[in-house]
Amino acid sequence: MLEMLKPYIKEIDTPLDVNLEIPHLAYIEAKKKNPKILLFKNPVENGKKYDIPVLMNIFANEEVLEVIFGKNLDLIAKEIEELIKMKPPKTLPEKLKAFGKLFAIKNTIPKTIKNAPCQYHIYEGEAAKLSNLPILKTWERDGGKFITMGQVYTKSLDGNIRNVGMYRLQVYDDKRLGLHWQIHKDSAHLFWEYKKANKLMPVSIAIGGDPLYTWCATAPMPPGIFEVMLYGFIRGKNPKLTKCITNELEVPADADIVIEGYCNPQEMEIEGMFGDHTGYYTLKKPFPFMHVEAITTKKNPIYYATVVGKPPLEDKYMGYATERIFLPLLKTTAPDLIDYAMPENGVFHNLILAKIAPRYPGHSLQIMHSLWGVGQMSFVKHAIFVDEKAPPLRDYESLTRYILNNFEPKNILVSKGIVDELDHSSIEELVGGKLGVDATSSEKSDDFSPNVLKDKELLKKLKSVEPLIEDVKQYFTDTKNPICVIKFDKKKSAKDIFESIKKFKEHLRIVVFINTDEIDNPYMLVWRVTNNIDALRDVWIDEVIGIDGSNKNELDGFNREWPPDVDTTKEVIEKLKNLGLIEGISEEEMKKYQII
Repeated sequence: MLEMLKPYIKEIDTPLDVNLEIPHLAYIEAKKKNPKILLFKNPVENGKKYDIPVLMNIFANEEVLEVIFGKNLDLIAKEIEELIKMKPPKTLPEKLKAFGKLFAIKNTIPKTIKNAPCQYHIYEGEAAKLSNLPILKTWERDGGKFITMGQVYTKSLDGNIRNVGMYRLQVYDDKRLGLHWQIHKDSAHLFWEYKKANKLMPVSIAIGGDPLYTWCATAPMPPGIFEVMLYGFIRGKNPKLTKCITNELEVPADADIVIEGYCNPQEMEIEGMFGDHTGYYTLKKPFPFMHVEAITTKKNPIYYATVVGKPPLEDKYMGYATERIFLPLLKTTAPDLIDYAMPENGVFHNLILAKIAPRYPGHSLQIMHSLWGVGQMSFVKHAIFVDEKAPPLRDYESLTRYILNNFEPKNILVSKGIVDELDHSSIEELVGGKLGVDATSSEKSDDFSPNVLKDKELLKKLKSVEPLIEDVKQYFTDTKNPICVIKFDKKKSAKDIFESIKKFKEHLRIVVFINTDEIDNPYMLVWRVTNNIDALRDVWIDEVIGIDGSNKNELDGFNREWPPDVDTTKEVIEKLKNLGLIEGISEEEMKKYQII
């Protein structure tokens, strides 16, 4: 597969440190207009040179996705849809076509092979040291080094269910790896079986090999279905697995590196902090960990890693593949769903846009509730629905204008449900507000259009009643529902300021409050606000709509710890610049994406 990806790979010969330097350069690369896969040939640490090169940003762009998946993503989705809708064949051509589809299912069954490439080198006992791998420390405040692209293989206590997921893995020492099994994830469910039975749980981690296996580890498959089967369906050939040396688990035979061991469910260790895909650090918390018993590798292994943080990053393309391929499965629970999109600056679970074919009043609400009850869609915090007349979902500017022209306060639904364990803004951990907006076209009961003022004039008016307001920026003033972003000095709550400025309601329609620096940066503004709001606390539906996108504290009745932003280390950026390694990205883009 790497041979096929060669045109998209940029090799870095300059020795760079596994601590911050390599991940910082990959972080910048992912934000370019045409990102490349990066192969770091000389990873180092404190004078030590690693024998294993580091590969990052392997899901670099849409062209690379097509190479990895072997075909267009929409074609894969169509094949899945045809399988779902398959009817008993009547004619000979129909029978032949049906046979072809059933044969594709046959390819999903994994085959076990011996003498696998991933076991060319075998290190057991004291020879199996995590310090021999070029594992990265990505961010300055991270709790240590983390494996970020490991396929974590587990199975149920009775052996009937096999699972693979992609979880971050903190290195504590040569023999212990943290297992960030969030409470809602399949591995966590299997873990509790072993804990209840007080038995050791086998764990194996595969790194590298065919990158499609890595994507499959992230795929939101229904519980109990082995994600590797999706590999076989997409590739059109049976996945080849091999039995591990020290446990009964099976991993891809072509993996570059395999770490084998077990988890004692009675043992926990503090994990984190970690600069996560939300763009915030996730805070310290106890999680299970793995005891390393063996490490096996290919003859010439490569260490795969990814970097997460503020968008856009590699997960943009991994998420896009998930979005396209799983659309047919979502349609089985919401048949009138036409399409959906997960903007990467909404960090996927914070915002979805959905296009539907509404057939009756409340149809959008019905589909909202349906999606909030489906697998990983249940973690989505904010969902906006439009109809067939709307522009394409990824034409964000035109779509936003359409939404604002169709928006009415009465078509907002605020509900309560589960949220992702990484969510930092919810009123209580794991449970928080859900916001649904029905922006399908219909007869409008409200034809009010605000008297839009110039930004400076509006700022002057607002400051006359609230001196803590520092700046104002209005967006989409040509629509029925302009958005007014207010930056304020947080010496009182946004709700208090909102109550004061409602007297200027003839000039306002939707007001968003922030206490950070994104007022002139709509891309990062969406990132900040969708991260920071819990709709039960932070959305106020009145004659004016108020949204509190500020960082929360005790002024808001927020009693949990608020995490810091994920930010680059200035000295590392300067060193990379001086080495001439930062190119193809402008200073303006570096500022936009908050690199500098």
